[in-house]
Amino acid sequence: MVKIDELKFDEKGLIPAIVVDAESGKVLTLAYMNQESLKISLEKGLTCFWSRSRQELWLKGETSGNYQHIVSITADCDKDALVVMVKKDGPACHLGTDSCFTQELYTSGKEPFSPEGLYALLKERKETLPEGSYTTYLFQNGLDKILKKVGEESTEVIIAGKAEDKKETVYEIADLAYHIMVLMVEMGISVEDIRKELAGRHVIDHKVKQEKMV
Repeated sequence: MVKIDELKFDEKGLIPAIVVDAESGKVLTLAYMNQESLKISLEKGLTCFWSRSRQELWLKGETSGNYQHIVSITADCDKDALVVMVKKDGPACHLGTDSCFTQELYTSGKEPFSPEGLYALLKERKETLPEGSYTTYLFQNGLDKILKKVGEESTEVIIAGKAEDKKETVYEIADLAYHIMVLMVEMGISVEDIRKELAGRHVIDHKVKQEKMV
């Protein structure tokens, strides 16, 4: 575990902090912290920065209500930059956009897949319910319909796996993963909830786990 006095602040006593949405994986903003703002962030569990333009401490959300609740803070290999994973209450940018990074310079046209990205997209679908969307259809029909689809897709995975058809099994697993994500959004279960559950399982001895299941 890295300590604050081990971090490398620049000649002005600052260290860059890259703020990332813990649910979507989207980069929200690049800000700066000094030792005092970092200590406040750790104490409150909320992001606090040093405003270089105003030359003062800045607790994100103090005036706007768009607080950023800290999930984790990680230093890079040189200990001179931070990544701050957060759950946000609202837009990250003072212009009202979800992220400060909206000015596109280049794109390959291919978006990298991430569970957080899919979760965020499904969550948006649940909120907006766009017409003609299959995801909208699932959410409008509710939990029973979603659970039925999870069951059907689980069966398809078993059939494809039993046939030792790798391509078909991959296809069916992808279908199952999508429907499980829909179920998670419907029930308010986040990707982070699952990650924490999985992270805690390595401490349980396999035999003990089996005995508990019996």
